Parts: sequence; C-alpha cells; structure tokens
Amino acid sequence: MNNWQKVYTTPNGHQAEIVKAVLETHELPAVVMNRKDSSYLFGYFEVFVNTEDATTALKVIADEINFE
Repeated sequence: MNNWQKVYTTPNGHQAEIVKAVLETHELPAVVMNRKDSSYLFGYFEVFVNTEDATTALKVIADEINFE
C-alpha cells in the first residue's frame, strides 16, 4: 500500500462505506480497510485513496460529509 494514503478513520463500518461511495462519485478510487478485531468490539475502519488524490479526497470529505 505504498501508493495509498489514509484519509478517514471511523469505528463504524457503514460510515467508512459512505465515505468510500462519496469519493467514488467524484472519480476518486477508494478502499476500506477493516481493522476491527473480529472477536472483540474494538478497532476501526480506514479509508484509503491514491496518494496523488489525497488532497482532493480530504476536501471532498470536509465539504460533503457530516455524520453529526
């Protein structure tokens, strides 16, 4: 994953998938890494994009996504 940069972290898998979907609508390929332990309820999900798309992805996330 040398060409990938983390742009979002959350404990909720559905939020990570929403972020991925929004990024993909802007033609920014994204992947979700599940870092949640399967035996215990701790861990998190991370959304990664290509390094060259990271600045644009962070702007899209800031401008278009609000989970509050």
